[in-house]
Amino acid sequence: MSCRLATLGGSVGFAFLMAAAPATAGVYRCLQANGVPLFTNLPKDSRCLLQSQLKGVPSPAGLALENRIARRIPRADRSRYDEHIQAAAKAHGVEASLIHAVISAESAYNPLARSAKGARGLMQLIPETASRYGVSNPFDPGQNIDGGTRYLKDLLVMFGNDLRLVLAAYNAGEGAVVRYGNIPPYQETLAYVPKVLAYYKRYRATTASAVARRAAAS
Repeated sequence: MSCRLATLGGSVGFAFLMAAAPATAGVYRCLQANGVPLFTNLPKDSRCLLQSQLKGVPSPAGLALENRIARRIPRADRSRYDEHIQAAAKAHGVEASLIHAVISAESAYNPLARSAKGARGLMQLIPETASRYGVSNPFDPGQNIDGGTRYLKDLLVMFGNDLRLVLAAYNAGEGAVVRYGNIPPYQETLAYVPKVLAYYKRYRATTASAVARRAAAS
């Protein structure tokens, strides 16, 4: 189930450059020459104002053990929509393993999944997000995966490829991540981020092993 908000693409543009930010770092708001604010943990001059302080935010890796938070999903279920996933990954420059990880956590590959908050389909797109990315039928696997992957790509750009923040924003909304300066302290989001990261780590390792086997056999 997702509690994310549809805030991406508003009138005020911003970016996060917080990869590997320490738990005691701060988030600064710097006004650029064009008047658009930039949110960063690496202020370049004294005009950048501290927006929020990161204190006591638990590491996602320490919240739960991988095999307990990411249940095994049958390979047959994962492969059912792999053609759509690979196409979206290639078209939008997002790792297929990450798309698989989000789908695993969001819907467990149920294309008809629907949450109480109105999120729908494999990647659990809320109506606002589906509309923004031109998804007319969120229960259509191809449309849903393409729209969800485009959203992930925008979040990757926005948050400087920091997967913790990207996934927190996918679940809770970009605005919440900016407001708290890190993963928002929502129970659902704090559980969601390490869960998706666990799936991602698992699928990445599987892909790497398959590539190595093919290389050895050639």
